[in-house]
Amino acid sequence: MKNIRLYIPKVEEYWYEEKVEKDPLSMHYNAGYDVDYFGYHYDTGCIDFPEERWQEVYQKRKKEKKYFAYIKDLTLGQFVGYVDYNYDSKEKKYYCGVLIEAKHRGKGYSKIALQLLCQEAKKNGIRELYDNFEINRPFTLKIFESVGFKVIKKEVWKKFGEDVEGVVVGIKL
Repeated sequence: MKNIRLYIPKVEEYWYEEKVEKDPLSMHYNAGYDVDYFGYHYDTGCIDFPEERWQEVYQKRKKEKKYFAYIKDLTLGQFVGYVDYNYDSKEKKYYCGVLIEAKHRGKGYSKIALQLLCQEAKKNGIRELYDNFEINRPFTLKIFESVGFKVIKKEVWKKFGEDVEGVVVGIKL
């Protein structure tokens, strides 16, 4: 079992988030969607996160009670990805996410990080978590199901202008 923990970064440690979000190999899953958030690159899925925005994002996460933590491998002494959850006021649900840096994928980090994230959410009074992703990411679905998430519904989204099937998964904590 990996020796990892979730670590709430300080503003000056947002360099790691910036590094991951500008890496096309780490962000390719995110490409091709019609979204309108700051710095999103349609063709690569990368997101600009320059240092001058770190303080603003930190304060926004704090104000909106968004949970955000790095996944730290204590044996390696380095970050390998990040997790988060936040409240979607439109759907009245908490959505979560796990992002493992491309060079660390396939090494068992996602499942442990997702388990730790669920523990944190429960500790913070969250009773259910959800996520959504393309159905053609079978390893992602397998990881979520191994932690106890169930497929709630299937959806169709546009990616690069084409229909792609997706799933919404959820867990009661």
